[in-house]
Amino acid sequence: MSQTVAAPQAFHASPVRIWLALSAVYLIWGSTYLAIRFAVETIPPFLSAAARFIVSGAFLYSWRRLAGDPKPSGLERRNAAVIGIFLLVGGNGGVVWAAQFIPSSLAALLVATVPLWMILIDALRPRGARPSSRVLSGILIGFCGALLLIGWSADHATPAHFSGAIAVLIASFFWAVGSIYGKSAALPASPLLTTGIEMIAGGIGQIAAALFLGEMSSLNLHGISSRSELAWLYLTVIGPIAFASYAWLLRVAPIPLVATYSYVNPLVAILLGYFLGKEILTARILFAASLIIGSVVLVSSRKR
Repeated sequence: MSQTVAAPQAFHASPVRIWLALSAVYLIWGSTYLAIRFAVETIPPFLSAAARFIVSGAFLYSWRRLAGDPKPSGLERRNAAVIGIFLLVGGNGGVVWAAQFIPSSLAALLVATVPLWMILIDALRPRGARPSSRVLSGILIGFCGALLLIGWSADHATPAHFSGAIAVLIASFFWAVGSIYGKSAALPASPLLTTGIEMIAGGIGQIAAALFLGEMSSLNLHGISSRSELAWLYLTVIGPIAFASYAWLLRVAPIPLVATYSYVNPLVAILLGYFLGKEILTARILFAASLIIGSVVLVSSRKR
């Protein structure tokens, strides 16, 4: 039986609210890369991510339902769960796993390729926007920067370091898929309720990944350091603010504007990684950073 799907509800937001949400995404997400690196020092990656997403997601969902948000339909729950799997298992999960092996600044720079993936995926969709020669040039420049970073990983680090860089690039692709799907899918009217469902679904998916990778056998609760505990608490309490802001922005702001987080987050991550995480910066990394960030600025400025 065919089912008529209502179009997603139209939201109207003031520029002040949009920029407040963007600021949260800029600063909080920029800092989460270092926090993730600290958390996985003594906590298995997928278990650490699953725990915080299930806790945060359950809180958000329960709070919004008690506050009077309508119960989502089966279709809305399914769509939100699919987005959660793409964003949090494929996207965030890859970054968390890679944080065991690569600096937080390198992960942030590779994640900055998300808008490039989004444009390529959108171009391949039926009736998708075809990129101009200028945008194609920007995409090429950006991926050249990513290849420089991956090449640096292969030349100056262990095989695990190289695998971590590749994992983050693949994770960026999954994040782009989930972001594009979330732009047009039928979802609950409440962005926070949507975020709660996405987090719960993503957390369950990450538990499955943890079991598959045998993380339960490597979990040592007594061996968790204070730094990992504080980082996990920060990611659990503060991190969802950025995720909810991102989910809301995807529904009320143009994709090129939302995509600006991808070249602000790396700058925040580089500074925090250098000053707080004692991560190294080389001329090659800075050059690759300029290529990636510059390419994202170039392709994102095609619309006002």
